[in-house]
Amino acid sequence: MSTLPVNPAPETDAAKRVLPPKPKAAALVALSFTLLLYLVELADVILPGDLDQGGIQSRALSGLDGVLFAPVLHAGWSHLFANTLPVLVFSFLAMAAGIGRFALVTAIIWVVSGLGVWLVGPSDAVTVGASGLAFGWLAYLLVRGIFNRAAGQIALAVVLLGVWSGMLAGLLPGNPGVSWQGHLFGALAGVLAAWLTTRRSGKAAPGNLEG
Repeated sequence: MSTLPVNPAPETDAAKRVLPPKPKAAALVALSFTLLLYLVELADVILPGDLDQGGIQSRALSGLDGVLFAPVLHAGWSHLFANTLPVLVFSFLAMAAGIGRFALVTAIIWVVSGLGVWLVGPSDAVTVGASGLAFGWLAYLLVRGIFNRAAGQIALAVVLLGVWSGMLAGLLPGNPGVSWQGHLFGALAGVLAAWLTTRRSGKAAPGNLEG
């Protein structure tokens, strides 16, 4: 008879996780960002002037810096309330591969969706709101499982699609006062972020994946 060493169970690929490995930290990040949105809206109410004018003014060089500021600005409390739950849930779930991966995904969505609005949005209005981020995170969560070939992520995507399928109507024009451009480019940016981060994971050694 002979003895053989027991092979340790393989570690779960960080890119294929369904939930954040550190849920308390992820929840804190999601809550902190949401709190920031509320503090900015409160400041907009209290301070003189109109912070919302710092949003995206399409095809105007003076409005290009709105790409950086638009996601934290909202056109009133009702606008912010409508975005709160999607921002909380989607941002939390998007941290499944770690805070570092989440920051990269969010940066891609933030910039690409904002530039898309700047290029094709209405020139007679200023675009504000975190819904572009929300659509981006949702699209990222819906397609990452396909790119990662992860059954658990695909199952979660089916659940999210069932619960938030009504959001998809926001991708189409026709609702006055709603930036379908921001939603559409946010969703496209989310797909791009999923593809780019999947390629990055495939090139990295397992020990270098984010946890």
